[in-house]
Amino acid sequence: MRRVVITGMGAITPIGNNVKEMWQGVKAGACGIAPITLYDTTDRKVTLAGEVKNFVPEEVLDKKEARRMDRFTQFAMVAAGEAMKDAGFDETKLNKKRCGVILSSGIGGLTTIQSEDIKGFEKSYDRVSPYFIPMVITNLAAGQVAIAHGFKGMCSCVVTACASGTNAIGEAFHHIRDGYSEVMLCGGTEASITPLGMGGFTTMKALCQSTDSNRASIPFDKERSGFVMGEGAGVLVLEEYEHAVNRGAHIYCEIVGYGANCDAHHITAPLEDGSGAADCMQLALEDAGVGPEKVDYINAHGTSTLLNDKGETAAIRLAFGDHADKLAVSSTKAMTGHLLGASGAVEAVITALSVRDDYVPATIHHQMPDEDCDLDIVPNQGREQRVEYAMSNSLGFGGHNASILLKKYSEV
Repeated sequence: MRRVVITGMGAITPIGNNVKEMWQGVKAGACGIAPITLYDTTDRKVTLAGEVKNFVPEEVLDKKEARRMDRFTQFAMVAAGEAMKDAGFDETKLNKKRCGVILSSGIGGLTTIQSEDIKGFEKSYDRVSPYFIPMVITNLAAGQVAIAHGFKGMCSCVVTACASGTNAIGEAFHHIRDGYSEVMLCGGTEASITPLGMGGFTTMKALCQSTDSNRASIPFDKERSGFVMGEGAGVLVLEEYEHAVNRGAHIYCEIVGYGANCDAHHITAPLEDGSGAADCMQLALEDAGVGPEKVDYINAHGTSTLLNDKGETAAIRLAFGDHADKLAVSSTKAMTGHLLGASGAVEAVITALSVRDDYVPATIHHQMPDEDCDLDIVPNQGREQRVEYAMSNSLGFGGHNASILLKKYSEV
């Protein structure tokens, strides 16, 4: 099987509009959660979110094209552009028929769905934008990125709710490893901080209703009461090892394992005993041929909901046995909020940097330990430590589980 490495990364998040800014924010323990500015929250139960800040699409994208893209696609285009620039390709030497895109979203163009539905209801549905359909369908972020970079290989969009971004990366990894492509742009994007999206998650009692930014997204804390919505995108360039070496590419780390399965249990709730997620982590380890004792760090799904954090703790204990007590396990959603289909991709970028820099991010704002979440969650302060292998988990509505395993790069 062919080796696969990460050679480029891009991100736009609530704690930074590029990878450098985001990583600085992670190391500083920055909190991107603040009062919502994208719409009026008067008389709304939820008033906080992790918004992308100071984003003016016309300043970073062609003005005409930007107007024909939903916000989730705009994010994808910006992050993919950064990742491609970071990878440093001489595009005249790329066989673009062997370059593909797997770029996911959990929901797609919700901003446009809401605005155009209001327009149609008020003025006639025959007057909605002629770009309505290509702006809202979930696969169009992948399509727009492929068009922008001329990638003519496989172009797809995995839609598995909050596991989407991690599934996209894992599927792209296997696509290269198994010989179908040399280069894949992959990741996830999401922009669901809208009155409709937030209302839907509020009525199902999934969102935290705190007005204190420091006590809203608090994974593994006993006082957690729901997740905080975030938005943004993460995109990675995965590349076949020899292809990367032959062009002198900078290599962040290697991706060595991927697991995906389903709880087959409930449309929103995870298995309480964590057995489905545990099996998924074991699949990733088996895919890599790596024993659980080799893993140093897990970037947890860690949503700050009662069921997820308890169940994921149980899952890690099932999958790793006695080694679970030696693992560093943190949730960077404490900083970014929950980016739904983009969360796994942004967290993969963070995990890759953790492996490269031997740094474990903190779970910030932790105050109240929970006996049901009794792992080393790296509370409040990040940690300098050797990270040879790191895992990133994503768990989505519908019982979707996805895990990837990253390894520190070496030529051997």
